[in-house]
Amino acid sequence: MALTGTVAAPTAEAAQAAGAGHGGKPVKRYALTVMGTTDLHGHVFNWDYFKDAEYTDAAGNAQGLARVSTLVDQVRKEKGRRNTLLLDAGDTIQGTPLTYYFAKVDPITAKGGPVHPMAQAMNAIGYDAVALGNHEFNYGIETLRKFEEQCDFPLLGANALDAKTLKPAFPPYFLKTFRVKGAPPVKVAVLGLTNPGIAIWDKAYVQGRLTFPGLEEQAAKWVPKLRSMGADVVVVSAHSGSSGTSSYGDQLPYVENAAANVARRVPGIDAILVGHAHQEIGELRIVNEETGREVVLSEPLCYAERLTLFDFELSFERGRWRVESVRASLRDAASVKDDPRITRLLRDEHAQVVKYVNQVVGSATETLTTVEARYKDAPVIDLIGKVQEDVVRAALAGTEYASLPVLSQASPFSRTSEIPAGEVTIRDLSGLYVYDNTLVAKLMTGAQVRAYLEYSAEYFVQTAAGAAVDVERLTNAGGRPDYNYDYVSGLRYDIDIARPAGSRIGNVTFRGAALDDAQEFVFAVNNYRANGGGAFPHVASAKELWSESTEIRTRIAEWVTARGVLDPADFSSVDWRLTRDGTPVF
Repeated sequence: MALTGTVAAPTAEAAQAAGAGHGGKPVKRYALTVMGTTDLHGHVFNWDYFKDAEYTDAAGNAQGLARVSTLVDQVRKEKGRRNTLLLDAGDTIQGTPLTYYFAKVDPITAKGGPVHPMAQAMNAIGYDAVALGNHEFNYGIETLRKFEEQCDFPLLGANALDAKTLKPAFPPYFLKTFRVKGAPPVKVAVLGLTNPGIAIWDKAYVQGRLTFPGLEEQAAKWVPKLRSMGADVVVVSAHSGSSGTSSYGDQLPYVENAAANVARRVPGIDAILVGHAHQEIGELRIVNEETGREVVLSEPLCYAERLTLFDFELSFERGRWRVESVRASLRDAASVKDDPRITRLLRDEHAQVVKYVNQVVGSATETLTTVEARYKDAPVIDLIGKVQEDVVRAALAGTEYASLPVLSQASPFSRTSEIPAGEVTIRDLSGLYVYDNTLVAKLMTGAQVRAYLEYSAEYFVQTAAGAAVDVERLTNAGGRPDYNYDYVSGLRYDIDIARPAGSRIGNVTFRGAALDDAQEFVFAVNNYRANGGGAFPHVASAKELWSESTEIRTRIAEWVTARGVLDPADFSSVDWRLTRDGTPVF
């Protein structure tokens, strides 16, 4: 389970006498830099496959491992390559058409199949170790194992256990020895921790095969072992945010975003590379409750937009190396150009995917956009609902549930997605549904759907009837992301945002009559939501009638291809509206 590496003697400047130590002897010092990325999500280049253009945003960010490679080279030149370590905190092989293509269209699992572009890029850059992210499991364990086989570095997951033996299914840690001139070597241990939510989010792939206990529990088990093995420095690479919160409510006894808890409660850790939350944290210092020592946390921004640097200063006293100080900082990918070595390496794979996503599959009678989809019933979101309804209805034909009405859930994932009038391509449709979710059919009652709608409506900020409405401040109450707000098509209902959360849903009708709480429905829902993602009520525990492994995004493309024409008249209806005291907001 242990993976180890050794590096030769670093530059002479790395170990030096600096003042007198115990007994008047000079103190040996060593400077080590640990670099880190996280949540790369398949971003090799600064390219937006959904827009078929260079990536740009209002903040001036740039993305991609080609940029990170340039930053890494800079740091290695500054610090001396032999004094550096390069880590990642997970979510590597899902997130762009590039990663989808090599999982599904030209899969790495095929006989004689390609080497995954993320493996190629990360091998070339020289990553030392990578923690498993939850999205590593999105394409199934076979794809993940093939990716692991193609990597020159270990995929770490101390809390990813074999469900039968409860032994680690992946290497828990990585050890690297740094030779220091004129002094004993410095041993650095990297402990990898992944997210317990995998048990919910990718239940179909991992149930009965893998189990995912909490980060704190496993860190408390492994950190003392690493220290007893002689580790002078312990770094944790954790695919877990720092907020202490969980999106899945009480469905699991383990915290989703536990990195700060680990720092606070598990002694013996020097630094934690944080992932999962897609936040930018240059440096966060947490005091360990047992030792009183500070643990330094840092989370570089996702999509390879930032690179974290942990700069360690060590001194050798009384026969051992001691960490004197740690500081964290970020470097910005927008400050450099692509590394031409990475550009050349993956030029062909990039071109293949650009060609694939630009395939024309139909035409649209008018432009469809998600710009107002958060607060108005947008036809383009109705398209998702209609496709899901049709697929589920066909799947249940001939079963005992065929006569039940089908309702469908969908979320406004993107605020900028647009399907233009005229030719429609795969990338247009992929931009509408940016996640690799699959479809599930659940059995729900009217009362359960009503509670589901109430929970969804908590997304809106309470706004009094006479108050001005600012659409930029109307949504995301309590920090809820857009992907955790759901439309439910097949019903009609009002959301009264003047009322407090929990009492906003009114005038719910089905086929023109008031919703019967006892009525049974088939609920077409994505697997993230079906497995408890977002902690929506009832759906995770509802009876599952059917599920499949084909992505909803693919189903949308098939639906459009079969019809040839994308006409809102075929799928659009106004099912819900925002009101205040019975008066429509818009």
